[in-house]
Amino acid sequence: MKKLLFALFSLTLFISCVNSEKDTPIEPAKDYTAQNEQEIKDYITKNNLTAQRTDSGLYYIIDEPGTGKQPTATSSVTVAYTGSFTSGKTFDQSSSAGITFPLNQVIQGWTEGIPLFKEGGKGTLLIPAHLGYGSYDRQGIPAGSVLIFDVKLIKVN
Repeated sequence: MKKLLFALFSLTLFISCVNSEKDTPIEPAKDYTAQNEQEIKDYITKNNLTAQRTDSGLYYIIDEPGTGKQPTATSSVTVAYTGSFTSGKTFDQSSSAGITFPLNQVIQGWTEGIPLFKEGGKGTLLIPAHLGYGSYDRQGIPAGSVLIFDVKLIKVN
């Protein structure tokens, strides 16, 4: 009998949670693609940069291609970086020793961009929101933000 009451209680709780989610409207994601594309182009022009664009919309500048191993999208890498907005304001920075992480567990712009370098390579990734944090605020990064990362690939682990 206790098991039956527990099962009914659990089912009631589950149904009430599911129904309450339906009552809360979820705001649709905003598409920042065109706005980000223009912002990146303006940044490149203003700073007299020469950048390449991938089919996904990632822009990149390779200052030094590097000479070591080249990572894949699933590699673990050690990277030193500075992250900023097109305004120049820095939002994150590693130490010169870098940080180590698997590329399949970071934003899509890094998963796609870091493999463009070999160990020892340096450059800049200009990442539109759809390859970054999207249309939602995230830890001090406003929704729809273009992210600029100056990166140095220290090691493919």
